[in-house]
Amino acid sequence: MTDASQPAKDLPSRLGKWMLLAAWVLALAVLALLFQRLMDEQYNPNRAPVLGLDETGRAQVVLERNHAGHYLTTGRINGQAVVFLIDTGATDVALPLPLARRLGLTLGEERIARTANGTVRTWTTRLDSVDVGGLTARDVRASVLPNMPGEEVLLGMSYLKRFELIQRDGRLTLRVPG
Repeated sequence: MTDASQPAKDLPSRLGKWMLLAAWVLALAVLALLFQRLMDEQYNPNRAPVLGLDETGRAQVVLERNHAGHYLTTGRINGQAVVFLIDTGATDVALPLPLARRLGLTLGEERIARTANGTVRTWTTRLDSVDVGGLTARDVRASVLPNMPGEEVLLGMSYLKRFELIQRDGRLTLRVPG
């Protein structure tokens, strides 16, 4: 003979086990999100660059180097958010083809360029505006590369030459020339 009250007595025990399991799953999810945020901040410590003034009143943006020694920052091309990798060795701003299409850029003349990775086909384009933390340049020459991986934009000298660059103590300062 079975006791009909036995399942009712066991219910709190089973419910407690499920609640404990749910708490562990929730704790692991929160830890994973925190870890991902930490990794994102280490990868791009300049997610929200701020326009400031130097001691003489000139506009400047100070960027922190990431854990790999690169300067990455969030910025805008034609008002749309992108991630820039500062590349003083790049002649132009360089974009991967899928990103250029997403930004609605018009591809111009096709060219062959020599890069650190060899000879590649590129297209020229013009960017109405390139902005890093409020330092905006207009009518910036750019190259679109069909085989460039990822979503990052190489922020080359066609933008950077318009500013003073000062690298010191793991920081890169972009400043309006005086």
